[in-house]
Amino acid sequence: MRKITVTAAALTLVFAAALFVMAGCKKDDKTLKVGATPVPHAEMLAEIEDDLAAQGIKLQVIEFTDYVTPNTALISGDIDANFFQHIPYLESNSEWTEKLVSAFGVHIEPFGLYSRKYKSLAELPQDATIAIPNDPSNGGRALLLLQDNGLVTLKPDAGLEATVLDITVNPKNLKFSALEAAQLPRSLEDVDAACINGNYALDAGLSPVNDSIIIEDADSPYVNIVVVRKGSENDPRIQALRGALTSAKIKNFINNKWQDGSVVAIF
Repeated sequence: MRKITVTAAALTLVFAAALFVMAGCKKDDKTLKVGATPVPHAEMLAEIEDDLAAQGIKLQVIEFTDYVTPNTALISGDIDANFFQHIPYLESNSEWTEKLVSAFGVHIEPFGLYSRKYKSLAELPQDATIAIPNDPSNGGRALLLLQDNGLVTLKPDAGLEATVLDITVNPKNLKFSALEAAQLPRSLEDVDAACINGNYALDAGLSPVNDSIIIEDADSPYVNIVVVRKGSENDPRIQALRGALTSAKIKNFINNKWQDGSVVAIF
């Protein structure tokens, strides 16, 4: 009889533990972990935290200051989505394209050329040193910006991932220094000019519209996207995130906070 009582008690404990685990899993299913760079991505996500909470989803924003770790964390399952990159960057790595996918687009951050020393392209001297991002997609983006403004000419088939080896005409004999994108604002003290991504420019207190020497036009293909693991596109939490980040509330937030056009909504 005692043996049966102990067994029943044990079963009761196991059942209670199972209920606890199930409850914990259910709670975790309502948590959405999103990796983002601080400006402007994390700022936008902060605006919709209450909106998602009203739908029973707890938004947890994990901030990253580089462009590689957020995709690594997403592939490993440490986060559920990330919000910092554009499609050309996502497509620059075969592992990323194999395992990750764009869920939806939100905005454009115009890419610009900045200088602490010169106010215009005409002032850039011969043999000037230009810092550009060292990843293929943003390095190519920088060179295409320079080509669009007559500073260099690239091979016709260079594409979005053009490199300095694709330069065919360089009238000012510009020199190039490839740096991690996050380091580019700091490089302005050491180089003649730097091509800087919009989020890092904003984070450094620079206005892409007002402080850049040249800036991308409205036809930029570099829309900032929310990325998820393949197969997660229809996750209800991701769909809720999509609705919140492409809402009239966020469009108004973007238009009011970045009235100079430093961030432009695409919806």
